[in-house]
Amino acid sequence: MAILAVGSVAFDAIKTPYGKVDKVLGGSATYFSLAASYFTQPRIVAVVGQDFTPEHEDLLKRRGICTKGIEHAAGQSFFWSGEYGENVNEAKTHRTDLNVFENFNPRIPEDYLGSEFLFLANIDPVLQAKVRRQITGARLVGGDTMNFWINGKQQELKETLKTIDVLLINDGEARALAGESSLPRAARQVLAMGPKALVIKHGEYGATMFFRDGMFGTDRQAFRAPALPIEDVVDPTGAGDSFAGGFMGYLASQDELNRETFKRAMFYGGVMGSFAVERFGPERLTQLTRADIDARFQRLRELTHLD
Repeated sequence: MAILAVGSVAFDAIKTPYGKVDKVLGGSATYFSLAASYFTQPRIVAVVGQDFTPEHEDLLKRRGICTKGIEHAAGQSFFWSGEYGENVNEAKTHRTDLNVFENFNPRIPEDYLGSEFLFLANIDPVLQAKVRRQITGARLVGGDTMNFWINGKQQELKETLKTIDVLLINDGEARALAGESSLPRAARQVLAMGPKALVIKHGEYGATMFFRDGMFGTDRQAFRAPALPIEDVVDPTGAGDSFAGGFMGYLASQDELNRETFKRAMFYGGVMGSFAVERFGPERLTQLTRADIDARFQRLRELTHLD
């Protein structure tokens, strides 16, 4: 089933212990859609500038991603420059230029309105809510956010969370949103804000999913999926969005959504994140086969004894 991703298509300059790139395709919608494309048919709504060329768009189209919702505006695309040291879970930002993204106002093509799966990437919660109101028949809605919105637009974010089924955020964001240092207690408070499920990403240590009481007959039971050990983390920039793409993409490929499919989705999310970090930018995500993905999924099964 088709999945609509609303977020950023951008360019990044990245330096890590393994080298550097001065300008590589990035953005939340880019990583998400490339990862999801191995399971379902993604659609993107984003805005780009004149530096986004037909070659960049063809890279997405070759993966079966519909780019009709990408708006082309005068100016430059969103640009981020950052650096990672030995701690790959922390990035030092050198520069952030919003450029055309500063005035992003998502325009949903008419034939996207019936999308059964929706992912609201890390954008202003006011814009997330606007998109959510238009996609009225969505079977499952996933969302992301960051500390910038948690600190600056918390009330608007909490209103948006009432309309999201699954929220995917990291440890620090969960603690900041809940105002609670204990992750289990933070998860309980975030779930009380509206989401039916919460995925807390732990970077190289995997992710934990918490379910709201009664979902799939659970009583606040959590499920932990470890990350696959990767020897050389070349560029962790898009790992979280790739995780979300694998997670949501797998769910969109399933006829039934139940506790077991959500658990498997956590593993496929981890698999896609593990591939993303092996090259600078989204390069690795453009070179995979489904056999590559399933082989790595099987390695995780053997590592964790997943039935």
